[in-house]
Amino acid sequence: MSKTQPTGHANERLGTPTDLTAAATTDISAALSGLLADVFALYLKTKNFHWHMSGPHFRDYHLLLDDQGGQIFAMTDPIAERARKIGGTTLRSIGQISKQQRILDNDADYVTADDMLAELRDDNKQLASIMRQVHNVCDEHGDVATASLLENWIDETERRVWFLFESTRSGPGTNR
Repeated sequence: MSKTQPTGHANERLGTPTDLTAAATTDISAALSGLLADVFALYLKTKNFHWHMSGPHFRDYHLLLDDQGGQIFAMTDPIAERARKIGGTTLRSIGQISKQQRILDNDADYVTADDMLAELRDDNKQLASIMRQVHNVCDEHGDVATASLLENWIDETERRVWFLFESTRSGPGTNR
């Protein structure tokens, strides 16, 4: 038996009854799949930096990134399930993630702790912006349930930005 499913009427077989229009299902599930790709990319980058952290603030930053990675990963299932609840489909592979992600990977052999935190801060800011764009798509189609989830995730993402920003500040009153 082949690992790939035949194409054709697969979306009809996977469709879930919803009161949203077909256009809403298409637009929102596509936006959610793009968001999911970015969330997976940010999760893996956060864990990469967590695993490769070094320096005098190792313990604090290692734990910070572990917490943030867990929070980011916790969004993945609800994002994918929301697309399915409204009758859409979602990501199926790492290859699909790599095609859709807008959050860039970092495969460098060495990144300083400050650069890691600054890059993650900027990536989380980008993710918040992407979530706002998805929220706008939901608003256009009257999908208040998805919009509500996004509002909470935007708040969590802004908190991560704040923590990363404060962790990289230097100047009077800081130890850096």
